[in-house]
Amino acid sequence: MDRQEKIPVLRPEDLNDFHYKTIKWQPTISQTKHKHYHVNRIEDFIHKFSFPLPPHRKTVHDIIYLKKGTSRRSKGLNKYDFHESQLFFLPAFQITEHEAMSVDVEGFFLHFDEKLFPFLPKNYLNDTFHFFQLQSSPVISISEKGRIYIEQILERLLNLYEDEEEINLNLVATYLFVLFEEIKKELPAEKKKTKNAYFQITEQFKNALSQHIYQKQNVTDYAQILNISPNYLNKCVKNSTNRTAQDLLNEMLTLEAKTLLKFSNLQISEIAVKLFDQTPSNFSRFFKSQTGITPKQYLEMY
Repeated sequence: MDRQEKIPVLRPEDLNDFHYKTIKWQPTISQTKHKHYHVNRIEDFIHKFSFPLPPHRKTVHDIIYLKKGTSRRSKGLNKYDFHESQLFFLPAFQITEHEAMSVDVEGFFLHFDEKLFPFLPKNYLNDTFHFFQLQSSPVISISEKGRIYIEQILERLLNLYEDEEEINLNLVATYLFVLFEEIKKELPAEKKKTKNAYFQITEQFKNALSQHIYQKQNVTDYAQILNISPNYLNKCVKNSTNRTAQDLLNEMLTLEAKTLLKFSNLQISEIAVKLFDQTPSNFSRFFKSQTGITPKQYLEMY
């Protein structure tokens, strides 16, 4: 990692170079067929990958569905093993590290931008489908019946991607929406319930935190992004999580700090300035108040 870089935020045009490790922490531009949508069979490309892939964020949502084999990937600092008849759904801008895939892996990888769905109301996907939410478990087990339908949809999406010079994005968006509905059917009943307005605002706040944490570290800034008052933002978070908006902001700062400490070559003093614009001693006090240990102690653990 370049000592002046934060955890990279990858655009679709950066992903080929990143996956094949011609780049790591400082993405360059490569070509993809369409910037809003991509799909491929994993087994066709897995031999080109060199795991582990370092921590990163993407500007697009992505899905890995396994028909065979196993994989290990993180969402935030939590690691997940998943296998045949399971999929891993990663929302845009969430920190992830892809550690491994077995040599016998088969399945599909796809990524997509919400710009494919201009006909949907703002935040509709996040409000309607639990797996778009940052706090949800990324691993979803698919039943035998569900597997048939989901694999058929993924095959059709791949055909659309491979067979046409001009991708019909309206058709792609329609099939993706059907895919989301099929995945939703596989979730436990309690995860399908419609959430209230407080919850929706809280989710929007979490999404904004994941995108802007380096630039904005004040609750008032996020209230402005969401076009609401700081008091109302705090009320929404309190009703949804029994925590304050500042608590969630501190949690995101801590996650970012942990990831930089664990995976980058930045010194503690550099992280204090880059992420917090603080002295190392102030950063150390903040980190210990959140985790119970100092940044140095956390660093020594790895």
